[in-house]
Order: sequence, then C-alpha cells, then structure tokens
Amino acid sequence: MTEPAYRCGFIAVVGRPNVGKSTLVNALVGHKVSIVTSRPQTTRQRVIGVATGPAAQLLFVDTPGMHRRQDKALNRAMNRSAQASLADADAVVLVTEAGRWTGEDEDALARARAAGSPVFLVLNKIDRVRPRDAVLPLLQEAAGRGEFAAVVPLSAERGDNLDRLQALLEQAMPAGPALFPAEQWSDRDERFHIGEVIREKLMRRLREELPYGVAVEIEHLAESESGGRLEVRAVIWVERESHKAMVIGKGGEMLKAVGQAARLELKARFGRPVHLELWVKVRERWTDREADLRRLGYEGD
Repeated sequence: MTEPAYRCGFIAVVGRPNVGKSTLVNALVGHKVSIVTSRPQTTRQRVIGVATGPAAQLLFVDTPGMHRRQDKALNRAMNRSAQASLADADAVVLVTEAGRWTGEDEDALARARAAGSPVFLVLNKIDRVRPRDAVLPLLQEAAGRGEFAAVVPLSAERGDNLDRLQALLEQAMPAGPALFPAEQWSDRDERFHIGEVIREKLMRRLREELPYGVAVEIEHLAESESGGRLEVRAVIWVERESHKAMVIGKGGEMLKAVGQAARLELKARFGRPVHLELWVKVRERWTDREADLRRLGYEGD
C-alpha cells in the first residue's frame, strides 16, 4: 500500500487588526512566533511560523493587520506586506472575531478572495459568545458571506478546536518535502525575536500612552567572553523628545521596568543569563522615511 505523500505549503493568516492572528499562529506552532498585546498593529512585519508534523509541514505567515489607514509610509508598508503574503499562499486563513463583523473585515475578505487560494474562515474568540446557543446562528451567518473551504469556530487563546483547523489545512497543502528543518519554528533570527520581545514589553507597559512611532533596533548581540551570558544592546527609536521622556519614565523607572521584563523572558527563552542595555533615541518622522524603514527591516515605498 502506497504511503500518503508528505505535504508542505504556505498559509497566509490575515484579517483586520486585533482579531487574534498572532495568538492563533503561536498556538498552532507551539512557540512564541509573534508578540501579542491588546493594541492593534502589534504585528508589523511578516513572520513565518513553522509547524512540522508527521504528515505535513505548515508554514503560517503571520501578517500585519489589514487596515484602511495609509497616511504614513509605515502603514503602507504593513499593508503591502500583508498583500504580498496572500500572493504566495497555498491557502488563506481569514481570522475574524466571532459576533463582530466590520468594514475592515469586508476589506480583508475581498483581498483574501482575490488571492485565488482556498479561504478558511476562522471565527476566533468563540468562547466569549453569550448565550451559547447564539453560536450556530453566527456560523450560519458567516458561511453566507461567501464560498469558503471551511468555517471553523475556535478560541486561539484557550486552544479550543485548533486540531480541526490544523487537519483541514494539512489536507489543503500540496504534496512536497518539508522546507525547514523539523526543529526550526520560525524563519526569523534571534536578533529579530529579541527586538520584538523588547517592543512587546514597551507596548504592555505604556499601554494607551505608547506613541505609534516606536521601534526597536538591536545594535549588538554576542556571547560574553566566558560564554555563559548573552549580551544585548538595543536602541528604542521614537519620533519626538516628548515620546522619549514617556519611554524613559520618571527617574528612568519605565525603561527599567521594560528592561527587567524583557530580560526575564529572554533568559527563559535562551536558558542563560542576559545582559540587556536599552537606549532611547529620537529620529523625527522615521515612520515616513524610506531609509529608516529599510534599516529597521520594513519595506519602504
């Protein structure tokens, strides 16, 4: 009896901001591929999460949330990144929030359909729907929005019904060998993920006060001479002097708290002590300058 062919393919995970795309990717991969906060536009760049199983390797492309704001080069770069991921995808997972459908969801659906790949509609945060008998009408309403390969209700945060989505996606992938080693869970290097951890701690600490134009650049990453410690020096870029004061905080307390939180996570991730130095610098209008965007890893205009 012939063994079933191994499958491998790219899956673009798209949707409007703040519907749980990164939480879903992290849950499916089993690693922290993307940072997660309650603020929209937490994900700014494409990140591939690699989930390798005995029958298939699923390559989840976590993308910035598709949004209508186009006033800055950074916004346009994020939208282009999401669109490019669709063009190369073998399947599309359109993530929505159960019980809430907006004009931005409609925009994301139109772009997903235009890609020409099978579209799987995910109704995330299904555990928050009350009363429970409202779930079936929501599914019926969602299915009526278009032709989908499947409509899958789930909770990415709780891990509910992820197995069903994974099984459906494996069946939709083309036959082919794995493209990444089995132990690799992301296409990004350590430098990228360290910068994202720092940015996540900034976003969580500052919450609504966080300026939009904040980015993290890793200037130095090396092992100590003894080899027992990871040494990191990072710059937090802001657009105004007033933003710099916010990030540093009174007496440096905010920056200290961000550094402590980042060090703890990085120590757990790498299994060794981490020496982290953080500096805050101002570069006016970096979010609208092509050279700055490229230096920080974004696509310019």
